Amino acid sequence: MQTIQLTYKDGYAIAQLDRGKANPINMQMIQELIGLADTIANDDKVNGLIITGKEGFFTAGLDLVELSQLDQDGMKNFWKEFTRMMAVLVSFPKPLIASITGHSPAGGCILAICCDYRVMAEGKYMIGLNEVPVGIIVPKHIHSLYAFWIGERNAYQNLMEGKLMTPDEAHHIHLIDLVVPANKVLEKAEEKMKHYLSFHTTTWQTTKRNLRSELIRQLQVPSDAAFDATITNWFSPEVREILSKTLNSLKR
Repeated sequence: MQTIQLTYKDGYAIAQLDRGKANPINMQMIQELIGLADTIANDDKVNGLIITGKEGFFTAGLDLVELSQLDQDGMKNFWKEFTRMMAVLVSFPKPLIASITGHSPAGGCILAICCDYRVMAEGKYMIGLNEVPVGIIVPKHIHSLYAFWIGERNAYQNLMEGKLMTPDEAHHIHLIDLVVPANKVLEKAEEKMKHYLSFHTTTWQTTKRNLRSELIRQLQVPSDAAFDATITNWFSPEVREILSKTLNSLKR
């Protein structure tokens, strides 16, 4: 793998996102996460997975620079694979924990809420789904996943406002389970992993599957037509202008 560094511990694995300073999510990272989750799900020697980031960033979200260069077919393929990654992670049968080492907006937040538990570094970091302000139509399945953790009302309002939150704000609405100093994030994630692994395996995994059954159903990758509105909107002149301003802001 080129965007993920994998470490095996006693009974579980740690996947460190490793793509530049901010770990932006591109097609390669998506496909490597899918492959890794599938491999570990079927490995009897590895009973859980922790996804972690780097100092200051879990992941800055989707790689908008790369996305801006795709044509319509490329964008449709990207969204299908991103949705497939969500489906694979949400249906991952074993404990899956996010060790959020810094900023985690948009796609980074989505990656985190696919997990069973989230530990985040305290400090001036932001997490949340800010797709609307950058011109991305939010599909129903993302709202459902967000609402699974923070409730329908909070999910609706936060999505419509593209709200980003501090770690403490996210903890207050139960988006984040634990906020700790940055040097303790991975340690606490490992403690939670060991706690989960102390339970009877079949009992824990079957309960997880039962509680997530509706999410799993919603995340079955839809037909090409389901992405048409998102793609059409993405290539509209108004959204391309928003994208151009966002990219200029990132460069600064």
